[in-house]
Amino acid sequence: MSTTTQPETIAILGGTGDLGTGLAIRWARAGHRIVIGSRTLEKAQAAVTALKEISPATQAEAMDNAAAAAAGNIVVLTVPAEHQLSTLAAVKESLTGKILIDVTVPLVPPKVGTVQLPPEGSAGKRAQSLLGDDVMVVSAFQNIAAHLLQQDVEIECDVLVAGNKKAARDKVIELIAQAGMRGWHAGPIENSAAAEALTSILIQINRSGVLSHAGIKIVGQGDH
Repeated sequence: MSTTTQPETIAILGGTGDLGTGLAIRWARAGHRIVIGSRTLEKAQAAVTALKEISPATQAEAMDNAAAAAAGNIVVLTVPAEHQLSTLAAVKESLTGKILIDVTVPLVPPKVGTVQLPPEGSAGKRAQSLLGDDVMVVSAFQNIAAHLLQQDVEIECDVLVAGNKKAARDKVIELIAQAGMRGWHAGPIENSAAAEALTSILIQINRSGVLSHAGIKIVGQGDH
């Protein structure tokens, strides 16, 4: 896994689940400062304690979501889809001029294996519409088997990266590489619908029992 010579402060809102915890472990290992945010400081502190049990070497600070969003120069949203908009609305003022990495998948229980995108077209588009053009929303990580991020294993899944600003996508692709994966430019935020929809398809593949941790790989012929 590559390391970085320019550490960022990465605030992970909702960093209590498998995905947020795994990203925290991998980005801390790459040299970044990690802040774990939750609805209350107490929940964030409990999340950091749980993170330490999984990865004692990982350094992370606990803050409530508002303080975490203010502290991070890159902010990652890893809350369940039903809390996406309320969480973003609460921290909107602290996101101006920043990259927001949104990993939201709009799964609708109990039919999580059926594609059910929101009226806005995608969760990524929904976030960008709420936050406005002053926030660079980048959608990524929807197709990763989250608990694998917590393990010292190679993850056989590429990451589709959608967002309206190429420079923001470039930065997220760099962070993906530092987390041990390969990211690909997937175009504007509207295209996040493709990665979000693929999650339900991967769930169906996993249910087949033929394999587990189904992912995607981008293949083709490069220029020579």
